[in-house]
Amino acid sequence: MIRIALFAGLLASPTFAADTLEQSCAYQAQVVAAIQQARLDRVKERDVPSAIAATNPDWPENYNAAIPHMTPWVYEMKRRVLRNEDLSAAWSELCLQQ
Repeated sequence: MIRIALFAGLLASPTFAADTLEQSCAYQAQVVAAIQQARLDRVKERDVPSAIAATNPDWPENYNAAIPHMTPWVYEMKRRVLRNEDLSAAWSELCLQQ
C-alpha cells in the first residue's frame, strides 16, 4: 500500500493538473485496471504499453505516460493476488487521499 501512495503522489503532479483530483484519480485507476488485466491475460511486461494502446482506452493520452511506471508494481504481484484484488479501487482510494 505504501507503493500505491508513492505512485499516486507522483502522478498527482502537474502533468495531470488540468483534471480535477477526482477525474485524475479515476483515469489513473483505469490505467491500473488495464495493466492488471494485461497481467491476467499474460501479456509480457515489455508489451503492456502497446497492448493497452491497442484497446483504444478512454483516458486522455497523457495518462499513457504512467503505464511504464505502474506496470512493474502490478507485474511483481502473483496472478493469484491479482485475480482476487481490485487494484484500481485501492489506487483510487489512496489517490483521493493525496
